[in-house]
Amino acid sequence: MNQKKILKLDHGLYLPVMESFYTIQGEGYYKGSAAYFIRIAGCDVGCHWCDVKESWDSNIHPIKSIEKIVQNVKNKCEIVVITGGEPLIWDMNPLTELLKNNNFKTHLETSGSNKLTGNWDWICLSPKKRKIPLSQVYKKADELKIIIYNKNDLKFAEKEAKKVSKNCILFLQPEWSKRDEMMPVIVDYIMNNSKWKVSLQTHKYLNIS
Repeated sequence: MNQKKILKLDHGLYLPVMESFYTIQGEGYYKGSAAYFIRIAGCDVGCHWCDVKESWDSNIHPIKSIEKIVQNVKNKCEIVVITGGEPLIWDMNPLTELLKNNNFKTHLETSGSNKLTGNWDWICLSPKKRKIPLSQVYKKADELKIIIYNKNDLKFAEKEAKKVSKNCILFLQPEWSKRDEMMPVIVDYIMNNSKWKVSLQTHKYLNIS
């Protein structure tokens, strides 16, 4: 890669993209909504249960200009979800500015492991124990989504819930491979702690991307 392109990558004018697709949002507050997903490559967290580990290495995915990325977004789409990997490894300001100039709503899915950049209409924060989010991301989160792999994750969930604003919506979501084991635990917990809501990976139940 030439020096000029590396500079543009550093400034968010180019980004490594694993995939992009138009589908139904399957998780969290906006589940069931049509949305265009842009999966940015690169991750500095590396959860063992991640179902898109191929997104971790940004060097194996094509580098695209933000103009090309936005050009591919479906015109009939209202919501554009930037996910990963971990999008905040990169500067999200230029991409979100261009998306908003084209009248798209910008949604972010992040672990919060890096500095918050970008102009967002909605931020889904999903903290990971391996690398705790930065304080600025907690303050901006619209929803907090904690993945429940075992019962100890419920303690982690409560700890993280204390860091977000009072208007942040709280979700517990079973890790997919543990869903049959953990779903009854989550249901029981929420019935005794009603500030939480259940989030499911409904796109997997619907067998869509």
